[in-house]
Amino acid sequence: MNTVSVEILKDLYYMGVNDRETHLFENMWPLPEGVAYNSYLITDEKTALLDTVKITKVDGFIESLKRNLNGRDLDYLVVHHMEPDHSGCYKTVLDLYPNLTFVANKKARAMIKDYLEIDPENFLEVKDGDVLDLGKRKLTFVNTPMVHWPEVIMSLDVTDGVLFSADGFGSFKSMDGKLFADEVDWERDWLDEAR
Repeated sequence: MNTVSVEILKDLYYMGVNDRETHLFENMWPLPEGVAYNSYLITDEKTALLDTVKITKVDGFIESLKRNLNGRDLDYLVVHHMEPDHSGCYKTVLDLYPNLTFVANKKARAMIKDYLEIDPENFLEVKDGDVLDLGKRKLTFVNTPMVHWPEVIMSLDVTDGVLFSADGFGSFKSMDGKLFADEVDWERDWLDEAR
């Protein structure tokens, strides 16, 4: 199972990809149990895609995005982190939804321009405490530089208390469709990898 699309709460979809074909992360770290790329979609009064996935997984990801949008336009693309497993599909998404607004901090905007050669016409710069109102759901942003890279931000859906943590609590391993705590044995299956 490569592409996973699950409505985890009303109008909040997990749209991740399991990658067992990549053997080294950033050509350095072995991935004996694969890796997962996490993306989320909110379909409220406004729609927001939170990150994307590695470009090699674009086809299944775009199919899930279109299916979950169900004919709607994409209003926002929230940029938590610019590493390629988060930003790999930004150009493809922008080609499909040219009116979307990128939501990111100032450092990420420069990286979008430099790394991806995209200078978004529609851009919303967010700072600590800023809120993106999507209707029922509201995302509050916190800059978390050097949790991984200098541009990293996290967002909190204050409606349901869901934290979108970029790579803040990440580890290498394919999730193989297991999204919830009651589907895994944390100590046996994940603790060593998380450490």
